[in-house]
Amino acid sequence: MKLFRRGESSGTDVPADSSRAATATDADPAPAKSAPTAGKGRPTPSRREAEGRRRGPVAPPPMTSKEARARRKETRGSKEDRKAASADRRAAAQDRRARMLAGEDKYLLPRDQGPLRAYVRDIVDARRNLVGLFMPMALLLILSMFAAPAWQSIITLAMLVMMVFMVAEGFLLGRIVNRRVRERFPKETDTGFRLGWYAFVRASQIRKMRAPKPRVGPGDAV
Repeated sequence: MKLFRRGESSGTDVPADSSRAATATDADPAPAKSAPTAGKGRPTPSRREAEGRRRGPVAPPPMTSKEARARRKETRGSKEDRKAASADRRAAAQDRRARMLAGEDKYLLPRDQGPLRAYVRDIVDARRNLVGLFMPMALLLILSMFAAPAWQSIITLAMLVMMVFMVAEGFLLGRIVNRRVRERFPKETDTGFRLGWYAFVRASQIRKMRAPKPRVGPGDAV
């Protein structure tokens, strides 16, 4: 006589836990492992190699100087094309220089760009500066020294006096420029020695040789 425990079915001798495990095993089979992906069998090409394949094969280097000259002639094009390209470059350079001399900010050197530097140039160009005569006078005195060696001591003294006047006027010009810049541009930090030196260099140049060209005349109000 077989005894039945509580919770077991009377029609089977298999325990309930074993039947549930078998059912779960039959319902959810383990997933099969995927087969490993086969590799490319070659390294990945670099960017330079890929671009070279798109452009096509590269011509071998020339073996002789004659071949190199012939290849350069082929790449340069015809004589008329070279003349036209050279004329275009000259015209573009002349146009840039004309715009620079006219004071267009885009074509100026970095040291000359901005409304502050333009204002300083106007202050200098509106003044009659003695320091602008230093270069021609110094050249004249040097030539006189070679022409008359006996006057060497006098010419040397005259050059020293000119240098003293040049330094004094440069110092005065720097103070004037910085004061007026602080009044016109109170928030500007580009003042002091750098701005004074910029004004001094501008003033020491001959007026016709200044670049950009002066926009105001001597004595004009700025």
